[in-house]
Amino acid sequence: QVQLVESGGGLVQAGGSLELSCVASVRTFTIYDMAWFRQAPGKEREFVAAISRTGGITPVEDAVKGRFAIFRDYWKTVNLTIDRLTAEDSATSYCAAEERAEPTPSRMAAEYDYWGQGTQVTVSS
Repeated sequence: QVQLVESGGGLVQAGGSLELSCVASVRTFTIYDMAWFRQAPGKEREFVAAISRTGGITPVEDAVKGRFAIFRDYWKTVNLTIDRLTAEDSATSYCAAEERAEPTPSRMAAEYDYWGQGTQVTVSS
């Protein structure tokens, strides 16, 4: 089992920036694909960005490409930086880990094996 803990959310004015962090209970580098999803009240959980086991492949959702970037270290942590926040970015952000053989990380929430409890991002306008 892998436990994931997100942090870094908060209340930010539109146009501001945040960095979210996800720390796993075990080493994830070279072992798990990692991803960030987000879910606003009353809406479905949506893919944001992912990073492959060794960090070489980083798919980002087209709707946020250019504002969101994903990074991982060589041990347990994956981060998501968010720039130029808008009110539409307000959501609970979740970190996820996937054990799989394919080289490209999945964009589907159902494919991920482990999830954190989420961190709230609230953008004021």
